Amino acid sequence: MADLFDCADPEQRAAGLDAAAAAIARGELVLIPTDTVYGVAADAFTPAAVTGLLAAKNRGRTMPVPVLIGEASTLAGLVVNLPPAAHELAQAFWPGGLTLVLEHAPSLAWDLGDAQGTVAVRLPDDDVARDLLRKTGPLAVSSANRSGRPAATTAGQAVEQLGSHAAVVLDGGAREGSAASTIVDCTGPVPRVLRIGAISVDRLRDVVPNITD
Repeated sequence: MADLFDCADPEQRAAGLDAAAAAIARGELVLIPTDTVYGVAADAFTPAAVTGLLAAKNRGRTMPVPVLIGEASTLAGLVVNLPPAAHELAQAFWPGGLTLVLEHAPSLAWDLGDAQGTVAVRLPDDDVARDLLRKTGPLAVSSANRSGRPAATTAGQAVEQLGSHAAVVLDGGAREGSAASTIVDCTGPVPRVLRIGAISVDRLRDVVPNITD
């Protein structure tokens, strides 16, 4: 059974972050709050852990796992190059509901699924998640639900669906289940919107006028 920590209590929060970071280092899964719903997290650089995440969700490799980071400055070390448009979008909308798809650095030892040499990266607007990410480095994170079932908006719902697969649960309170992140593909010459979510195309175009949808 996963160890659950109430992050509303400062002592439990600190202990939970330490326990979660240790579990991640062992290649185990952790259930965490994000700024949208609860997520299931694994070390992005441990292929076996990511495989375990996909298996827990009953999700195939054709749906690669996104990566969350704790600081915007981490992004440059994960990608081949950072186009000006991607940099401008990150400056405008991070932390928050924007996921950027970029060509990942070939030297990185990770396997996130059939990602075709790309990685989807986001900086979440959630203090607990970001504090953990600062301890662990980049994490592969997907919504904490079995494929085909509703996303978990409370720690209890996350435990109900995936608790048997996780070592640690960080309870950050109820999430609003707000809109999924907007996804922008920045691998081509012109940024392209792959999914409309929390950030509208109009807001994106205020920053990068030539973005396509």
